Amino acid sequence: MQYSREVEEMVCVAKGAKHGPAPIPEEGKWIKAKEIRDISGLTHGVGWCAPQQGACKLTLNVKEGVIEEALIETIGCSGMTHSAAMAGEILPGKTILEALNSDLVCDAINVAMRELFLQIVYGRSQSAFSEDGLPVGAGLEDLGKGLRSQIGTMYGTKLKGARYLEIAEGYVTKIGLDEAGEIIGYQFVSLGKMMDAIKKGADPKEAYEKNVGVYGRFAEAVKTIDPRLE
Repeated sequence: MQYSREVEEMVCVAKGAKHGPAPIPEEGKWIKAKEIRDISGLTHGVGWCAPQQGACKLTLNVKEGVIEEALIETIGCSGMTHSAAMAGEILPGKTILEALNSDLVCDAINVAMRELFLQIVYGRSQSAFSEDGLPVGAGLEDLGKGLRSQIGTMYGTKLKGARYLEIAEGYVTKIGLDEAGEIIGYQFVSLGKMMDAIKKGADPKEAYEKNVGVYGRFAEAVKTIDPRLE
């Protein structure tokens, strides 16, 4: 440690009160975090790239400063999916400080990591008040059955109106319209459940038909349209 001449010549003044870190909630405990290993928790965050053409939702499960589980969900940019594949290998096993300073390939994923770091070191985690936190594997629960991200894709124009393309329930196959031409419901297929059935040996046509559902007043529609073709 080097000190300037001015500091070396100063008179030493004793330090009085100790102002330690404020305790933060972590997995059902109040922790005074001083080291990276003092940080634990599961949390989510969203990041975006500089041109804002895509976004990333990142979920991390941190135990004693180390990332034990990572879920990377991206939307809006084809290149981001490949970046997410690399980030899925890079993140687990790193401390959150290492991860913050790692190149996660895509700006959106890097920004998401920054936002998560801020949340988790300030005690703003989803598991802040859950005793012992959430087990490794909890991140997958966000995806639900079929392990697919919940995606909402809607498109609309002033000239032709709205088109529902994909919702949390699944891939929209038909939109139901009433007499006034307004949307009153839709038909969808749950792709995750359909693919699970096919992998177990079900006939693809049968698997498709068994995983078709409707929402709203679709049965009352006077007209149905394919949102991608009509």
